[in-house]
Amino acid sequence: MSKENFFKRAFRDMKESAKAQHEVDKANFEAVKAESRANFEENRGHNTFAKAKADAKESWENAKMSPAERQAKTREEQKQQIAEANARKEAAEKRLEELKK
Repeated sequence: MSKENFFKRAFRDMKESAKAQHEVDKANFEAVKAESRANFEENRGHNTFAKAKADAKESWENAKMSPAERQAKTREEQKQQIAEANARKEAAEKRLEELKK
């Protein structure tokens, strides 16, 4: 086995791997794009004036917060997201355990 053949094979493998990863990325992008379009169409017409006004009020309230208050609110939201993620993880692990039985 020569060094030239080794490098030729290594670069060919990298090229094939890059092509495969590109296909995966392309498929994921198309899936996200389709989901976004579906969400948009699903919510079209549901953004009423009252909802827009409520969103604007919430945005205004957030803008008036001090940096410390904003940081505390962000931390609280992060803790909530972590708790939700842990709950989903536990549910998935429970399903896996049931499948192993």
